[in-house]
Amino acid sequence: TANNMNIYDKINEPPLSPPGWLFPVVWTILFVLMGISAAMIFISDSTKKDDALFVYAVSLVLNFAWSIFFFNMQSFIVSFIILIALLLSIIVTIIYYYKIDKVAALLQIPYLVWVTFEGYLNLAIAILN
Repeated sequence: TANNMNIYDKINEPPLSPPGWLFPVVWTILFVLMGISAAMIFISDSTKKDDALFVYAVSLVLNFAWSIFFFNMQSFIVSFIILIALLLSIIVTIIYYYKIDKVAALLQIPYLVWVTFEGYLNLAIAILN
């Protein structure tokens, strides 16, 4: 998607749209937190860790799919639908993680908050464009 980040120069952006440089900074922090969280689950002795990591993997696939549909295909409605599924998968991940390791679950909260904010941006961009 790196070659398609100039999309923001071509579309009408909603209020509260952050500057473009903020996205890679936020995503770097989020992926570090998500990785630490997943590692905590992976090294746990819980018999539920495989299910928890599977749901987390689903969220990563949805996150990847969202990027393709939003940036490469500029299909804002489809990307918003994917984002709703992503939000649900993050919530389920947090629930699964919480049963195994509360700190690991809490480390997923910034991911949930940011994707919720992205949902606002995505829907507003779909409406405005």
